[in-house]
Amino acid sequence: MVSMSWGGHLTTGKQPPDEHRLNFFKKNVFVPIAYWLIRLYLSTIRIRVINEEALIRHIEKGGKAIVSIWHQRFFGVIGYAKRFSIYKPSAIISKSRDGELIAQVAIRSGFRPIRGSSSRGGREALSAIVEDLAENSTAVHGVDGPRGPKGVVKAGMIRMAQLSRAAIFPVYISVDRAWILKSWDRFLIPKPFSRLLIRWDEPIAVPAVMSGEKFEETRLEVEDKMIRGHAAGDRGFGWKEPL
Repeated sequence: MVSMSWGGHLTTGKQPPDEHRLNFFKKNVFVPIAYWLIRLYLSTIRIRVINEEALIRHIEKGGKAIVSIWHQRFFGVIGYAKRFSIYKPSAIISKSRDGELIAQVAIRSGFRPIRGSSSRGGREALSAIVEDLAENSTAVHGVDGPRGPKGVVKAGMIRMAQLSRAAIFPVYISVDRAWILKSWDRFLIPKPFSRLLIRWDEPIAVPAVMSGEKFEETRLEVEDKMIRGHAAGDRGFGWKEPL
């Protein structure tokens, strides 16, 4: 389609050459370098994992799984996540420009990004994950993202599990030393040579049919487990208050 721009020049709807070159650079140069720098940085961190086999057993028996994490804590497990690339887990990632960079990093970690947002077009993102889980075994979901409130499990994940018949697997991630950013979720960046604990909980089954009361009870169950699980890990590393 040909149209007239504000400056009076003919345009074709294609990206300008400079923007196209910039996007090419980001995707093919910047993202690969950034990814390997992140992997190199995170390789200094000592990781201990507890009960990972609970998830693996569930998937290998043919079960569906939604891994439940806090948005605050995903950076420290980017390298560890590569371990699960065999299952090609999906994850909702924003359609924004920043989201495009994150999506490229996710692809290099063996994830399949589903572009959307739980805050904008939430129904589309929910439907996309449910459809994906009909054909695949695993999804990862930041249950309080992308804008919070911090530490609140959103109802969309419970609905996602209900419709897909996937079990919810809470995972608790704690670190002994970290920088805490001034973001809505107090985003954590583990310091070099810090210790990171990843503890998997047992699966939470979500009934296909629930009353409104049971639905909220299930949401609160997941939220309570996430809060208590992370608080225990944080205390174990000597933090006076949960991060």
